[in-house]
Amino acid sequence: MNFGILVNEGPFTHQASDSAYRFAKAAIEKGHQVPRVFFYYDGVNNGNKLSEPQSDDRNLVKLWAELAIEHGVDLVVCVAAGLRRGIKDENLAEGFGISGLGQLIELGIAADRTIVFGD
Repeated sequence: MNFGILVNEGPFTHQASDSAYRFAKAAIEKGHQVPRVFFYYDGVNNGNKLSEPQSDDRNLVKLWAELAIEHGVDLVVCVAAGLRRGIKDENLAEGFGISGLGQLIELGIAADRTIVFGD
């Protein structure tokens, strides 16, 4: 199955990002496809390379980047939502790109299922 994932919450204020990461990782391990994860609203904070969680906390920015690199998952941060939160190309973490809502529409069309994490 081909899953599209939409993440609407940041990595430190809500469980949604962690749940989305675990879902994506499990789906890939089971042989499913996750071609793209789109980060919208506060979810754009998942791609901020300036975040530094404490050493005993999960670093979701790093985990998402590793997933993208290892499995070719396209991690897209919404440009409009990112700019509202001060996220630009120069502070995107490795493995993330910035683009518009057209990428979300394309994801919804191409995926068998689109799963939304967060409000």
